[in-house]
Amino acid sequence: MITLNKQNHDIKLVAVADNKTNEFIKDSAGAVTFISEDKTIYLVIKQKGCRVKQIKAGLKSALANYKKNLNIDLDSIINQLGEEHKDLVFNTVYETISFLSHDVISYKKDSKPSNIEFNIETSRDFSELEAAAAIKTEFINYARDLQDTPPNIGTSEYYAEKISKDAEKIDGLKVTVLGRKEAEKFGMGLFLGVNAGSAHEPRIVVMEYCGDSSKPKTGLVGKGICFDSGGYNLKPSASMLGMKFDMSGAAIMLSATMALAKAKAKANVVAVAMFTDNKIGQNATLPESVLTSMNGLTVEINNTDAEGRLVLADGMTYAIREKGVDQIIEASTLTGALLVALGSSAIGVFTHQDELWNTFETASFQTRERMWRLPIFEEHLERVKSGAVLGDLSNAVKGYEGSSTAAAFLNEFAEEKPFIHFDIAGTADIDGRGQGVLVKTLFEVLK
Repeated sequence: MITLNKQNHDIKLVAVADNKTNEFIKDSAGAVTFISEDKTIYLVIKQKGCRVKQIKAGLKSALANYKKNLNIDLDSIINQLGEEHKDLVFNTVYETISFLSHDVISYKKDSKPSNIEFNIETSRDFSELEAAAAIKTEFINYARDLQDTPPNIGTSEYYAEKISKDAEKIDGLKVTVLGRKEAEKFGMGLFLGVNAGSAHEPRIVVMEYCGDSSKPKTGLVGKGICFDSGGYNLKPSASMLGMKFDMSGAAIMLSATMALAKAKAKANVVAVAMFTDNKIGQNATLPESVLTSMNGLTVEINNTDAEGRLVLADGMTYAIREKGVDQIIEASTLTGALLVALGSSAIGVFTHQDELWNTFETASFQTRERMWRLPIFEEHLERVKSGAVLGDLSNAVKGYEGSSTAAAFLNEFAEEKPFIHFDIAGTADIDGRGQGVLVKTLFEVLK
């Protein structure tokens, strides 16, 4: 629980520049030292290096080692960074505490909820920022819980039912769940082709929120592969680990929409989350099959493990043709090639629209979610087309630059609408836990 100027706990955390206050303070960047006589945890913030990282590291260490109710002297941290960075400091402290103190999904018999309280003390007025931060972090953590759900529980039917029920608690949200019948009606051959080997029914969760009808309607399309075995192009056993996180894009897009609605933001959005798994089965799609997409393009399946772009293509077409969106923002754990390029250090971004990129880049500086723009060259699309012998497009082409060819594939389904693709393959989950990435940046861009 996080409060603002409401509690008075015995122990406080104070930021200092060095150990002049007390020689027993460990004088290194981001270090924390508890001095029992002072009932104070001292966090050292040095001018050299990234001070935001030092704040995060210090809070992480403090929360891990001192499991006590805690006052946070925010003004002392602001003093180390400067008054011009006060909003950044508040958001960093609030978001870090919320992330670290969240009761993550656990099925251990001795799991107990945390009752530790954190009170942020400050002489400045952060009431407006606090209200926004509380909503953002609530739905970052909501996305993390969806991501962490084990795949034997987190099926397409489960997610559709849970998210629909949770959305009922938020005013202004309209949720529609589409199934196989509707997918067949719309001609979603790619989506249904991925689902063909599954024991679970496909689900499309359509979540709409309009806080300002004068705003352009934005489509938020998310990949919701509840578990990705690779299909008949089966993954090796080591690569199966973490495949429950292949639904992260859907979780993030829906969570961002819920946050916007709860904040009563002046936004106009429709999220389309494509939920299914990708498994081997009696009727599973075979390599070299040719499937017809909702927009009429045919796709040759050269690799059943390149399924994410298939469900996203039909989701994008649905958002454009059935919901009339003016632009598409899409997020997915799409390619292993992105991990090679950026690892977990940044989100990969692909778009032909400089304005869209500039908007997100600017917001990312504020939210501290690092992202890096990567190219979609003409030759990437040429390879997607030439790689298909029988269809219009290939879902998997040979050679390098796999993230860019995947983005080129998706761009073919944007129908001339402004389109931006976020490949979160390296950032969606770390060390077996969902991270809820991109939720706060989407919130800042669309609010």
